Amino acid sequence: MKTFTLDEAQALLPVLESLLKRAIESKRAADTIEERLQELNKRIFLTGGLMVDVAKIRRQRSSMEQHVQQAKDSLDEIDAIGVQVKDIDTGLLDFPCEINGETVLLCWRMGESQIDFWHTIDSGFRGRQPIDERFGAKAGRRPKPDLPN
Repeated sequence: MKTFTLDEAQALLPVLESLLKRAIESKRAADTIEERLQELNKRIFLTGGLMVDVAKIRRQRSSMEQHVQQAKDSLDEIDAIGVQVKDIDTGLLDFPCEINGETVLLCWRMGESQIDFWHTIDSGFRGRQPIDERFGAKAGRRPKPDLPN
Protein backbone atom coordinates (compact mmCIF):
# COMPACT_ATOMS: atom_id res chain seq x y z
CA MET A 1 0.00 0.00 0.00
CA LYS A 2 1.36 3.38 -1.01
CA THR A 3 1.59 5.98 1.72
CA PHE A 4 1.64 9.75 1.39
CA THR A 5 3.04 12.61 3.40
CA LEU A 6 0.66 15.45 4.10
CA ASP A 7 2.45 17.62 1.52
CA GLU A 8 2.32 14.88 -1.14
CA ALA A 9 -1.39 14.33 -0.54
CA GLN A 10 -2.08 18.06 -0.59
CA ALA A 11 -0.19 18.44 -3.90
CA LEU A 12 -2.41 15.76 -5.50
CA LEU A 13 -5.70 17.45 -4.59
CA PRO A 14 -6.17 19.44 -7.83
CA VAL A 15 -5.78 16.33 -10.00
CA LEU A 16 -7.86 14.18 -7.67
CA GLU A 17 -10.60 16.77 -7.41
CA SER A 18 -10.83 16.91 -11.20
CA LEU A 19 -11.02 13.09 -11.46
CA LEU A 20 -13.57 12.95 -8.65
CA LYS A 21 -15.76 15.64 -10.24
CA ARG A 22 -15.72 13.72 -13.52
CA ALA A 23 -16.69 10.51 -11.71
CA ILE A 24 -19.49 12.24 -9.78
CA GLU A 25 -20.89 13.97 -12.89
CA SER A 26 -20.75 10.72 -14.89
CA LYS A 27 -22.46 8.78 -12.10
CA ARG A 28 -25.21 11.40 -11.81
CA ALA A 29 -25.77 11.38 -15.58
CA ALA A 30 -25.99 7.57 -15.60
CA ASP A 31 -28.37 7.62 -12.63
CA THR A 32 -30.63 10.16 -14.39
CA ILE A 33 -30.83 8.02 -17.53
CA GLU A 34 -31.45 4.89 -15.46
CA GLU A 35 -34.31 6.61 -13.61
CA ARG A 36 -35.91 7.62 -16.92
CA LEU A 37 -35.63 4.09 -18.27
CA GLN A 38 -37.12 2.65 -15.09
CA GLU A 39 -40.02 5.10 -15.31
CA LEU A 40 -40.62 4.01 -18.90
CA ASN A 41 -40.55 0.34 -17.85
CA LYS A 42 -43.05 1.12 -15.09
CA ARG A 43 -45.37 2.93 -17.53
CA ILE A 44 -45.16 0.02 -19.99
CA PHE A 45 -45.98 -2.46 -17.23
CA LEU A 46 -48.87 -0.43 -15.79
CA THR A 47 -50.50 0.22 -19.17
CA GLY A 48 -49.94 -3.27 -20.52
CA GLY A 49 -47.67 -2.00 -23.26
CA LEU A 50 -46.69 1.14 -25.14
CA MET A 51 -45.26 2.03 -28.48
CA VAL A 52 -41.64 2.98 -27.86
CA ASP A 53 -38.79 4.17 -30.03
CA VAL A 54 -36.48 1.16 -29.67
CA ALA A 55 -33.55 2.96 -31.30
CA LYS A 56 -33.91 5.85 -28.85
CA ILE A 57 -33.97 3.42 -25.90
CA ARG A 58 -30.80 1.73 -27.24
CA ARG A 59 -29.09 5.12 -27.50
CA GLN A 60 -30.09 5.98 -23.94
CA ARG A 61 -28.78 2.63 -22.64
CA SER A 62 -25.55 3.13 -24.57
CA SER A 63 -25.18 6.62 -23.16
CA MET A 64 -25.81 5.32 -19.65
CA GLU A 65 -23.15 2.63 -20.11
CA GLN A 66 -20.68 5.25 -21.37
CA HIS A 67 -21.29 7.40 -18.30
CA VAL A 68 -20.86 4.40 -16.01
CA GLN A 69 -17.58 3.55 -17.76
CA GLN A 70 -16.34 7.15 -17.45
CA ALA A 71 -17.07 7.05 -13.71
CA LYS A 72 -15.28 3.71 -13.35
CA ASP A 73 -12.29 4.97 -15.34
CA SER A 74 -11.98 8.06 -13.12
CA LEU A 75 -12.23 5.97 -9.96
CA ASP A 76 -9.65 3.53 -11.34
CA GLU A 77 -7.26 6.44 -11.94
CA ILE A 78 -7.68 7.61 -8.35
CA ASP A 79 -7.13 4.06 -7.12
CA ALA A 80 -4.00 3.71 -9.27
CA ILE A 81 -2.55 6.80 -7.56
CA GLY A 82 -3.03 4.97 -4.25
CA VAL A 83 -5.87 7.09 -2.88
CA GLN A 84 -9.01 5.47 -1.49
CA VAL A 85 -12.45 6.66 -2.57
CA LYS A 86 -14.67 6.20 0.48
CA ASP A 87 -17.86 7.84 -0.80
CA ILE A 88 -18.33 9.03 -4.36
CA ASP A 89 -21.57 10.90 -3.58
CA THR A 90 -19.92 13.17 -1.01
CA GLY A 91 -16.50 13.11 -2.66
CA LEU A 92 -14.73 11.56 0.32
CA LEU A 93 -11.10 10.48 -0.14
CA ASP A 94 -8.57 8.89 2.21
CA PHE A 95 -4.79 8.95 1.79
CA PRO A 96 -2.80 6.28 3.65
CA CYS A 97 -0.10 7.95 5.73
CA GLU A 98 2.47 6.50 8.12
CA ILE A 99 2.89 8.26 11.45
CA ASN A 100 5.16 6.82 14.14
CA GLY A 101 5.08 3.40 12.49
CA GLU A 102 1.28 3.30 12.30
CA THR A 103 -0.77 3.63 9.12
CA VAL A 104 -3.51 6.25 9.44
CA LEU A 105 -5.65 7.96 6.82
CA LEU A 106 -5.49 11.60 5.84
CA CYS A 107 -9.10 12.53 5.15
CA TRP A 108 -10.41 15.01 2.58
CA ARG A 109 -13.91 15.71 1.32
CA MET A 110 -14.94 17.59 -1.82
CA GLY A 111 -15.39 21.26 -1.00
CA GLU A 112 -12.64 21.40 1.62
CA SER A 113 -9.79 23.69 0.57
CA GLN A 114 -7.08 21.45 1.96
CA ILE A 115 -6.50 18.32 4.01
CA ASP A 116 -7.23 19.30 7.60
CA PHE A 117 -8.17 15.94 9.14
CA TRP A 118 -6.98 12.39 9.66
CA HIS A 119 -8.39 9.26 11.30
CA THR A 120 -7.32 5.74 12.16
CA ILE A 121 -8.15 2.95 9.76
CA ASP A 122 -10.73 1.56 12.19
CA SER A 123 -12.42 4.81 13.26
CA GLY A 124 -13.46 6.07 9.82
CA PHE A 125 -14.92 9.47 9.02
CA ARG A 126 -16.62 9.81 12.41
CA GLY A 127 -13.20 9.55 14.06
CA ARG A 128 -11.73 12.50 12.15
CA GLN A 129 -9.22 14.54 14.11
CA PRO A 130 -7.45 17.78 13.17
CA ILE A 131 -4.01 17.50 11.55
CA ASP A 132 -1.29 18.18 14.10
CA GLU A 133 2.51 18.62 14.19
CA ARG A 134 3.12 14.86 13.82
CA PHE A 135 2.29 15.20 10.14
CA GLY A 136 5.34 17.39 9.43
CA ALA A 137 5.61 20.38 7.13
CA LYS A 138 2.32 21.87 6.12
CA ALA A 139 3.06 23.78 2.92
CA GLY A 140 0.22 26.13 2.08
CA ARG A 141 -1.61 25.48 5.35
CA ARG A 142 -3.49 28.27 7.05
CA PRO A 143 -1.54 29.68 9.97
CA LYS A 144 -3.00 29.18 13.42
CA PRO A 145 -4.01 32.40 15.12
CA ASP A 146 -1.61 33.74 17.74
CA LEU A 147 -2.97 33.45 21.23
CA PRO A 148 -2.46 36.41 23.58
CA ASN A 149 0.07 35.90 26.40
